[in-house]
Amino acid sequence: MGNTFCVLFACVDQASIGVVERWGRFEKLAEPGLHLFNPFAGQWLAGVLSTRISSLDVRIETKTKDNVFVQLVCSIQYRVMKQHADDAFYELQNPKEQIQAYVFDVVRALVPRMNLDDLFEQKGEVAKAVLEELEKVMGEYGYSIEHILMVDIIPDAAVRKAMNEINAAQRLQLASVYKGEAEKVLQVKRAEAEAESKYLGGVGVARQRQAITDGLRENILNFSHKVEGTSAKEVMDLIMITQYFDTIKDLGNSSKNTTVFIPHGPGHVRDIGEQIRNGLMEASSAEVNIVE
Repeated sequence: MGNTFCVLFACVDQASIGVVERWGRFEKLAEPGLHLFNPFAGQWLAGVLSTRISSLDVRIETKTKDNVFVQLVCSIQYRVMKQHADDAFYELQNPKEQIQAYVFDVVRALVPRMNLDDLFEQKGEVAKAVLEELEKVMGEYGYSIEHILMVDIIPDAAVRKAMNEINAAQRLQLASVYKGEAEKVLQVKRAEAEAESKYLGGVGVARQRQAITDGLRENILNFSHKVEGTSAKEVMDLIMITQYFDTIKDLGNSSKNTTVFIPHGPGHVRDIGEQIRNGLMEASSAEVNIVE
């Protein structure tokens, strides 16, 4: 690995390590800096290795336990160990191919024992298994494995589409449940509001009728006391007729009402008074029964 430099002086860059040979045999490692060599004594710089971290992306295609084909993208970050740079220089011709072969071996032995969902949840375990295997193997060749990242898990396109449809269906089902619960609460609240409104309306009507009854009773008593010789029935008829004419007057003065045909005559007035009186008496009787 590397080139042989038959020179008197050589400079090894920072973050690099040089390999020095004498007559074709490894002699020592050259640290960064300027070095003097004696080519007449068979000494020269055989090569230079970088000690920077290198990155290798490996794409592996395999099958899970539930027969789903997936592609895994694994990123391996490695570097040459300075103290074992001679092993890295002489032992491996192509370290990238060696690393890739071991990644393939570990992933294809581990992933087929996992379901697709488990693979997504335990991708860190897969990366850990690959790291342990590579550290054990590549350490013997002078390489240190710094990090292994399981960058991506790519199922088959049809599987991805099916998974998205399942997820969408589950979310729609959950949304339907929430929508149904909301509509249920809304209907219950609407029914409660309607019941409360009817109850309050009934209370208002009852109070209105009670007020009318009390007012009529008071008017009848006052009129009977002040005008001698009049009966309660006569006073009631007079009040009813007065209210009847007031109602007709209001209908005529209102511009928003259309034409209304009503029977009119002395006999009809008497009939209307009897109907109103009977209605008020029935209302008063019903309210008394409710109170009791």
